[in-house]
Amino acid sequence: MTDTPEETNWRRHGARYRARRRAVDILFEAEARDIDPVAVVEDRVVLSRDPDNSVAPVADYTRQIINGAAEQLDTIDETIERYLAETWELNRLPAVDRAILRVGVWEILFNPEVDGPVAVVEGVELASQYGNDVAAPYIHAVLDDVVQAGAADNPFTEPISDPDSDPQFTPHEPGLDAEPRHASAADPGPGPVRKHDSPDV
Repeated sequence: MTDTPEETNWRRHGARYRARRRAVDILFEAEARDIDPVAVVEDRVVLSRDPDNSVAPVADYTRQIINGAAEQLDTIDETIERYLAETWELNRLPAVDRAILRVGVWEILFNPEVDGPVAVVEGVELASQYGNDVAAPYIHAVLDDVVQAGAADNPFTEPISDPDSDPQFTPHEPGLDAEPRHASAADPGPGPVRKHDSPDV
């Protein structure tokens, strides 16, 4: 029996990818309904116990992502905003993009079991699945900047101990940031248009 392209693509993704995708769905729904994403997980767990509901069980890694993202949401959002282009704000992005970025940044910052480059690739894959041609490039740029900022060999991670050694370092001068943005800061452009497909929940 020959697999359809959809079946082949589904099998190409591992359990962790599917767990990430479920986490994106839950974060998206929680924001749309203005409720705690942990509560959505708990609701899904209860519903999944009844086969008549046709709700899939929630994977352990999905729960781990949701619990971690909810606990560290302020830090995650501050990190995303730092690496977006200066003319963009997190709350202006499509909700699905925010959910994908939150999952990816949580993995990079708070899950040592996942290599940063893996989190970037998985985030881009999710963006390609849920979004259009605009979403994937800027999500890649944000996640990659977060990875690079945390790299041990990145000179930009070392604070300047002596301001006099760098005459251009003027953190107290009005209008200047103490930590300038990288030239590669992500810019989503004129504004992505989401596909009309609803996320799976």
